[in-house]
Amino acid sequence: MISKPLPASSFYHTCRYVCQKKGTEVLIADGVRGHDYKLMAEDFLRQQQTRPSKGKAVFHSILSFHPDEKPSNEQLKEIARKYLDRLGIVNTQFSVSKHTDKAHLHLHIVANLVDNDGNAISDSWIGLRGKKVAQQLTQEYGLIPAIRKDLRRTHLDALSKSEAIKYKIYQAIAQNISQCRTVEELEERLQKLGIDVLYKFKGQTQEKQGISFKMGNVSFKGSQIDRRYSLVGLQKILDLQQKLSETRENLRNLSSGRIPEKPRQALNPSQPAKTSKSRQTVHNDLAEAAISRAIQILLLTTSGGGGLGSPDDLTPEERRRRKKKKRPNF
Repeated sequence: MISKPLPASSFYHTCRYVCQKKGTEVLIADGVRGHDYKLMAEDFLRQQQTRPSKGKAVFHSILSFHPDEKPSNEQLKEIARKYLDRLGIVNTQFSVSKHTDKAHLHLHIVANLVDNDGNAISDSWIGLRGKKVAQQLTQEYGLIPAIRKDLRRTHLDALSKSEAIKYKIYQAIAQNISQCRTVEELEERLQKLGIDVLYKFKGQTQEKQGISFKMGNVSFKGSQIDRRYSLVGLQKILDLQQKLSETRENLRNLSSGRIPEKPRQALNPSQPAKTSKSRQTVHNDLAEAAISRAIQILLLTTSGGGGLGSPDDLTPEERRRRKKKKRPNF
């Protein structure tokens, strides 16, 4: 299950979009009238006006399920209520609508960020908090987790022009990065596909600080394409690929029996000959070193170790930026 909060500023336009879709089923209408989107928006707006200082009071989020999942309406209601409760969006009006116009079932949740007592409800870090809650509910209900993007299930024709271009850029990077050793090599491959690579430089220097991808008149920052495709993320992926390649080469050498031998030194007759390690011992030592290195690399990719974006791998500039706005622990 995936959580995707959407920016919204108007209850009227949000309710119209949610309720006017063909085949929409309003599962919950708590504190609002669910049979007419105009009346629903009117109810939301009336409560928002009890706290005029809360300019952006519209909460709109989508909960998307795997195409192979068909939860019952009762399960969907329960999941939606727990989702709002764990986000702290409680004691307020909300509606939950079920859409089946796409291959995957999804819910549209609209809530008022002015509660029933006229108090404002915080929506800080709502995207990150929603992701954490969705992961928890996915485990609790035994749902299929969203581990990675699956382009085979993405209908590019159904996307807007900019979203379709974003997916095409993502696909091009994903298909070509494994064959590159540097960002410059990736840039050459993408240019042949009609994708320009733009860099952001630090001040008046030539130090690269960020990366963007442009196709036609539409451009996206690397992190907008995918969090892994920022400049730092791409460099780490390429470094990791290089280390894995070296490890595989070492393991191939070991399996074929090609053991690098140190040049022999002439023995000094006045000194007793030193006992050298047997060939098997050297073989074992090299195998152990290669395996240890492979394990270290694998640990780098796990959440428990220093994975991509780990604080241990950040540049001083990145550390300073993160200190300015540190993510809270949820």
